[in-house]
Amino acid sequence: MGSVLNKRIPFSLLTVIIVILFSSCKADSKCDFKAIFNFGDSNSDTGGFWAAFPAQSGPWGMTFFKKPVGRASDGRLIIDFLAESLGIPFLSPYLQSIGSNFRHGANFATLASTVLLPNTSLFVSGISPFSLAIQLNQMKQFKVRVDEFHSSQGPAGWHTLPPSNVFGKSLYTFYIGQNDFTSNLASIGVDGVKQYLPQVIGQIAGTIKEIYGTGGRTFLVLNLAPVGCYPAILTGYNHTISDLDKFGCRIPVNNAVKYYNTLLEKALSKTRQELKNATIIYLDTHKILLDLFQHPKSYGMKHGIKACCGYGGRPYNFNQKLFCGTTKVIGNSSATAKACRDPQNYVSWDGIHATEAANRRISTAILDGSISYPPFALNHLCPSY
Repeated sequence: MGSVLNKRIPFSLLTVIIVILFSSCKADSKCDFKAIFNFGDSNSDTGGFWAAFPAQSGPWGMTFFKKPVGRASDGRLIIDFLAESLGIPFLSPYLQSIGSNFRHGANFATLASTVLLPNTSLFVSGISPFSLAIQLNQMKQFKVRVDEFHSSQGPAGWHTLPPSNVFGKSLYTFYIGQNDFTSNLASIGVDGVKQYLPQVIGQIAGTIKEIYGTGGRTFLVLNLAPVGCYPAILTGYNHTISDLDKFGCRIPVNNAVKYYNTLLEKALSKTRQELKNATIIYLDTHKILLDLFQHPKSYGMKHGIKACCGYGGRPYNFNQKLFCGTTKVIGNSSATAKACRDPQNYVSWDGIHATEAANRRISTAILDGSISYPPFALNHLCPSY
């Protein structure tokens, strides 16, 4: 796809070609993608972290699942909406031993994961041990075991594993990098963080190449969100009024995010040229999420930079010592970070993660191809069942 777009084709002709291609796929009425393999952090973790460290409680999952199900939101994540668009079940976490079904892929993402290998412990810094390199190794081991199973034709477990040819017919999705960016902001500042961002992006590109070597061909990479609009960032670091834009977001932080996203898009473009028959899509989810924070009412919502589940009230409803669903003594009384009654009106769920309502709107933009570079519309390639 990248090689076609690099040629100088008149825009109108290019549009016709794309429409014809999408129309032919839609007429077939059957999606070519049989599975999703996801790599990420809490923005796409469907229960991996809590499978490894069981503890989730409180209002998580209240909107759609009506109970905590290992997701850092009140409901569905972007990866859930993508799975629905392919007509496949929600992805089972790779680390979940009971009730998992991997016939349509696996989710290697875990909350608090980073791209780069952590140099500290989960119990010291809160960073997950399951970095991108570990998730990649899990993916490789998963493929080896699937291949071994089918070659030996073992009788047990066939109904929970995918066919051995699934890996070339799958979407490989990446939504990771946020923790690499935010975890060191307090200690080294924005300029310090910017110094190692190229290394983060290089690791993502290298992972794509390794998966390509095992048979993967279609990759979707979500860029970094405007974390300078997150209540957790707005309350966690000292700043002056001049650091904020007219929407209340931190300018230096969001400028660094733009720098990261520019580097990421360039790196993916280069990787696309190196892997000629691969489809590598850069998804500008930052564009939609920033607009949601800045203009929530344009999307039928009410609150941008105020968290639904938190403590403290306006303007952010976020307290660094009291996260969503927890109870602590503050001052001389007990306090609980409770969820709002109308999460559908909020962009931010807990000050760090998006609500299902925000995830749905981002997913819509992914599915219609409006934030995909090069153009890639899943709702044309995989019409709803």
